[in-house]
Amino acid sequence: MASPREGFLTDEQREVLKTATQNTEILSSSPKSPSWLMSEHQIKAPAGERAPNVGIAVRHVRRSHSGKFVRVKKDGGGGKGTWGKLLDTDGDAHIDRNDPNYDSGEEPYQLVGSSVSDPLDEYKKKVASIINEYFTTGDVDLAASELRELGSSEYHSYFIKRLVSMAMDRHDKEKEMTSVLLSALYSDVISSTQIKQGFFMLLESADDLAVDILDAVEILALFIARAVVDDILPPAFVTRAKKSLPESSKGFQVLQTAEKSYLSAPHHAELVERRWGGSTHVTVEEVKKRISDLLKEYAENGDTDEACRCIRQLGVAFFHHEVVKRALVLAMEMRAADQLILKLLKEASEEGLISSSQMVKGFARLRESLDDLALDIPSAKSLFDSLVDRAVADSWLDASFVNSSDVAMTERDDIVKLRRYKEEIVTIIHEYFLSDDIPELIRSLEDLGLPEYNPVFLKKLITLAMDRKNREKEMASVLLSALHIEIFSTQDIVDGFVLLLESAEDTALDILDASNELALFLARAVIDDVLAPLNLEEIGARLAPNGSGSETVHVAQSLIGARHAGERLLRCWGGGTGWAVEDAKDKIVKLLEEYESGGVVGEACQCIRDLGMPFFNHEVVKKALVMAMEKKNDRMLDLLQECYSEGLITTNQMTKGFGRMKDGLDDLALDIPNADAKFKAYYEHALVRGWLIPVLSAANGDDVVA
Repeated sequence: MASPREGFLTDEQREVLKTATQNTEILSSSPKSPSWLMSEHQIKAPAGERAPNVGIAVRHVRRSHSGKFVRVKKDGGGGKGTWGKLLDTDGDAHIDRNDPNYDSGEEPYQLVGSSVSDPLDEYKKKVASIINEYFTTGDVDLAASELRELGSSEYHSYFIKRLVSMAMDRHDKEKEMTSVLLSALYSDVISSTQIKQGFFMLLESADDLAVDILDAVEILALFIARAVVDDILPPAFVTRAKKSLPESSKGFQVLQTAEKSYLSAPHHAELVERRWGGSTHVTVEEVKKRISDLLKEYAENGDTDEACRCIRQLGVAFFHHEVVKRALVLAMEMRAADQLILKLLKEASEEGLISSSQMVKGFARLRESLDDLALDIPSAKSLFDSLVDRAVADSWLDASFVNSSDVAMTERDDIVKLRRYKEEIVTIIHEYFLSDDIPELIRSLEDLGLPEYNPVFLKKLITLAMDRKNREKEMASVLLSALHIEIFSTQDIVDGFVLLLESAEDTALDILDASNELALFLARAVIDDVLAPLNLEEIGARLAPNGSGSETVHVAQSLIGARHAGERLLRCWGGGTGWAVEDAKDKIVKLLEEYESGGVVGEACQCIRDLGMPFFNHEVVKKALVMAMEKKNDRMLDLLQECYSEGLITTNQMTKGFGRMKDGLDDLALDIPNADAKFKAYYEHALVRGWLIPVLSAANGDDVVA
């Protein structure tokens, strides 16, 4: 019969209790029995009752060697006379991987933390290795190749900073090597923008560099001066960087030192180039002389191996394009030696002495100077084409050069054409400032026949005017109005102002108040109906958001929005040749009324001429037509015919006048009911006599445009 306590247990719980009791007996005689057996079963008491204290199935109770029940720690750890924690053994468990029952899941594992790597940190570590290797080997090509293979070109500005900062703490030899490497990497591997960013980062960290390097200011100033001399930094970099640095900073001191001690000194280029005078130092002129000497010697003896050895000894792999260029020039000058020259270049290419990129660069540089070379060698262009064809046929010049050559020739021709155009328009503008003859200037531009360069003319006109007195500025604004009416489209004007504002920072270096004056020119163009206010928004959208050009557009918009803006802007240059629109309109009405009341045609024409505003003659046309309708006197048409015959009023001005008239017909019809019919008659009269430029259909005068 079950005990009273057991009476509270179910059959299942009794079975569990029986098994636990049997296990207890086994464990008491075998201390090393697997302890996992002890935790397999636990007795759960019914609700409201305590669990029976039978065997060791009760949690936290364990039997000792003496047979007593001992309460152990909650986590299973042992005290005195207990078996210790569950799964504890006398020694370290050994896992036999050769055991047929081996389970890899039983292998101990360890959580390993892994930090997220920063690509920039990785880049900095790798470039430090490249720089150290370069300082050891002096191999420019290898350093350039490794940097190119490293990729991450967006971080190249950090390479500049790291390279220079490492060289600053070394000898003159490494400083010279650094300048040589920068020149070699410029353009081919690292862009000019990245060069500027890298040097500006150095300027920003000059205070920190000065802590470790006592003469950091002097050394960094010399690096910047050397970069300017080597044409990898523009001279304007110094001025622009000053504006972005506090005057109390070391970076500002660096720029002052570079400017005053090096770049402003007499013969500063030679001084800076020889400043470090290390063992690696060879000036560009010396290298060019050595190249010329070895090529002439080769042309005399024909020893290709010796010539290749001399090229290799130069140790300027990044400058091998000069070898190619001078070799090709020599082949043109000494026709008898052209076979030898091509043999040398082919051999150097096949040996890998001159890389394919250096070969292409050498040909490209010669192509750029063909015009100058043609002065000494008239057949230079045809000879060059012949050399290119032979080089491509022998497979030591990339065939893609031929395709790029056509594009490059076109680009070169465009550059030459633009340069000549600029020279011509400077003369034309200077003559205009002296003569104030707008029709003559327009004829000169038409003779040039390059309307695609109209924006360039506008830029040059305003740039030259900004550096002169108010008289010339007023003349420039007046001319702009005339050009817009005669030969310039609104898009030409917009494009010209965009060109001006894109170079506003450079202009400001020469003209102190450039930003304000450009804003006045823009605002004046709107007041003169050369530009619409919406055009200013278009111009602003094409400029960098936070640049000085965008700020100038905002200033111009503010000027236009001010009270009495029209009158103020019309007289912004303080008079001179300035004129007010209303004054001009009054003068036109008076001379037309005088003519209508019995005046002479010749006298009226002279009065129109005396106005001195040929770009505003469309207003004469418009008011003459209105007066003819009001007075019902067609005498005004005789005046217009005379003005057209004399060339006093151009076809463009006639067309624009009729266009303005057509736009105002609805308002005019309120006072003159038959205005529309009269206008059609006048239009047909003008069209027959050739006064107008028909644009659309000739029906009902609809071809007249404003």
